Amino acid sequence: MPASPVNGRVEKVPRHVAIVMDGNGRWAEARGLARAEGHRAGTENIRPILKACVELGIEVVTIYAFSTENWGRPRAEVDFLFSLIGEVIRRETAELDRNGVRVRHIGWTDGIPDELARAIEGAVATTAHNDRIILNVAFNYGGRAEIVHAVRRAAEDGVDLTKLDEATLGSYLTTAGQPDPDLVIRTAGEMRLSNFLIWQAAYAEYYSTPTYWPDFGRDDLIAAVEAYGQRQRRFGRVTAG
Repeated sequence: MPASPVNGRVEKVPRHVAIVMDGNGRWAEARGLARAEGHRAGTENIRPILKACVELGIEVVTIYAFSTENWGRPRAEVDFLFSLIGEVIRRETAELDRNGVRVRHIGWTDGIPDELARAIEGAVATTAHNDRIILNVAFNYGGRAEIVHAVRRAAEDGVDLTKLDEATLGSYLTTAGQPDPDLVIRTAGEMRLSNFLIWQAAYAEYYSTPTYWPDFGRDDLIAAVEAYGQRQRRFGRVTAG
């Protein structure tokens, strides 16, 4: 794993960090604001956290932006989220490209507005040549659905499903070719994966913090990475000592 000299504090850094950005609505409510303001503050927080990930030497960041279950929220909130995400994509893509960030979409565009789908496709295409850090945006994404889609695609390609193994199935996932997450961070004190990267995160270290996502800063990220570095990863094996 890469080493990082950031503040002289972090030595063992995960290659891939996945983040469930929870607590935007509660952050807003605690301040007497509309939930929409919490979502806006949450999107603004992505930029500094991504910058800190680059400084730490993290290679891949995956953020949970909108799950397939989020369609069950009030329609006005869903429409606002779509509008906000489109606004952020259009505003940030050029800067992400300048900074060497490769944006990848994991999920599907089924059911989302055509304009938003085009914005997502444009960001992916514009940044495809970058290799400083990968930013996976899990949008309209669900872990179980991803596995189903992967099996269907394998079948369509003529793979004998009676002989399907983990490596072959992994090659059909949306994160194919990337390292699996080493660390999953969830904000706002929640202690569940919520259908997020359930195949890829099988042996990830899990870190939960009570901090709401809009308040999750660079020091919080470093604390999570430090906690990760103190754990002994066995991957189901018994080790000496």
